[in-house]
Amino acid sequence: MAKILDDISRTFSEYLLIPRLTRKGQRADLVDLRTPLAALGKSSDKRFHINVPVVSACMQAVSGTSLSIALARQGGLSFIFCSQAIDTQAEMVRQVKAHKAGFVQSDSNATASMTLEEVMTLMASTGHSTVPVTHDGSATGKLEGIITDKDFWVYEDDLSHTVGEHMTPFKDVIHGEEGISLREANELLHRHKKDCLPVVDTQGHLSALVFKKDYEDHRRHPNELLDASKRLCVGAAINTHDFRERVPALLAAGADALCFDSSDGFTEYQMEGIQWIRDNYGDDVVIGGGNVVSAEGFDYLVQGPGVDFIKVGIGGGSICITREQKGVGRGQASALLEVSERRDAYFKETGRYIPICSDGGLGNDTQIVVALAMGADFVMMGRYFATTEESPTPKTSINGQVYKPYWGEGTLRAQNWQRYSEGMSTRKMVFEEGVDAFVPLAGPLAEVLETTLFKLRSTMVNVGAENLEQFREQAILTLVSEQSVVEGGTSSVFQFNRSREIDDGRWGNSN
Repeated sequence: MAKILDDISRTFSEYLLIPRLTRKGQRADLVDLRTPLAALGKSSDKRFHINVPVVSACMQAVSGTSLSIALARQGGLSFIFCSQAIDTQAEMVRQVKAHKAGFVQSDSNATASMTLEEVMTLMASTGHSTVPVTHDGSATGKLEGIITDKDFWVYEDDLSHTVGEHMTPFKDVIHGEEGISLREANELLHRHKKDCLPVVDTQGHLSALVFKKDYEDHRRHPNELLDASKRLCVGAAINTHDFRERVPALLAAGADALCFDSSDGFTEYQMEGIQWIRDNYGDDVVIGGGNVVSAEGFDYLVQGPGVDFIKVGIGGGSICITREQKGVGRGQASALLEVSERRDAYFKETGRYIPICSDGGLGNDTQIVVALAMGADFVMMGRYFATTEESPTPKTSINGQVYKPYWGEGTLRAQNWQRYSEGMSTRKMVFEEGVDAFVPLAGPLAEVLETTLFKLRSTMVNVGAENLEQFREQAILTLVSEQSVVEGGTSSVFQFNRSREIDDGRWGNSN
């Protein structure tokens, strides 16, 4: 007969943190949220880290190019979904890597013979106001000049004039030569009061562009996650069906980390993929595996060359119905506690630390905090990011409220048969393990994440922790009863919309 576990399958909402001593000088703004994404040795801190413990889920309705850029600027990492053609996923990775590269390849180029009307159309379609002029109109052609939207007046100049008549010719263009450092390029921009610095090779061909706005953008986002070349970091999802073709393309595009996207990672299919990547690309490639919900699953994925991090969670996502459809899964808190305990024991046995990602079961900021206290090194979220401005789905209005579509990778809409067809020859989904829904628009990612991270830092101070490792070590959690949940909310009061009262001049000073 089946083995029955003695424990209860518990969720994050069943726990609260007990405050610990807060020492003098401890403040939320001093808390360090940096956390490892790749496996570490006992004395190693040189592998891949993220600056905040948050990554976005490998989902069509979540991890697009814009959201990946926005999250990396805040210090987190996105995993661009793999339920699409290999070349389109690789192109999305390339777009993120090119967005904030310091030295950016130009994607808007003109020839001297183009008309002003044509270059206006180009500027409007790309959103760029500065366009390099090359001999062949390519991003690497011989640079002949620069034209900006300040070089002509739309309603005064004849738009049939050529670009060559209005551009700044190359001899008058402040430029850098290939090999210049980013600091030297920014110094040139500052000294000559320019917004854009073209960089050319020894033959005068355009090599890259350096923008003042990128320098300013970096100053506004000091926590942004950058690689060694000062480019934004981005991850990419892979599956167990076409990894031999997908992995080389994603690594060539610049992906900083790979992650198997599977509802159940405790399979020989995933181990085969891990082994192939290690055999062909060695230990330097960051690989995430999962999902698992037990110590047994953890032990399987770390054997041999093993993975760098493991995702924990089956059936806990807001649009996931795996538990309902298949009777497979586990309460997210119980799963995370068991796997984290095994991770710590494994570290003591081997000296190899495997970061844990809690994936799913996170309904609010408090549960994110609890997940990190229970042992997760970082959390992966879908719905959370689907509600932001930068998620790839269009806004829609329902009864006066703005929403965004959100669907799971286990839905027919996603058509992600690869994620749910291990061992099957038919390329179709027989039944769904997710739902197709809508989520309310919450606002820009930066604002939403800022609130979450401030809550996290504030809680860590309550526990006397200055970093996430201390937080895990010092956290004491207690189970809560139904009545303590009621007690923790508001009671015996009447709540009203204070902002509306203020707007109506009925609360305080209306001047």
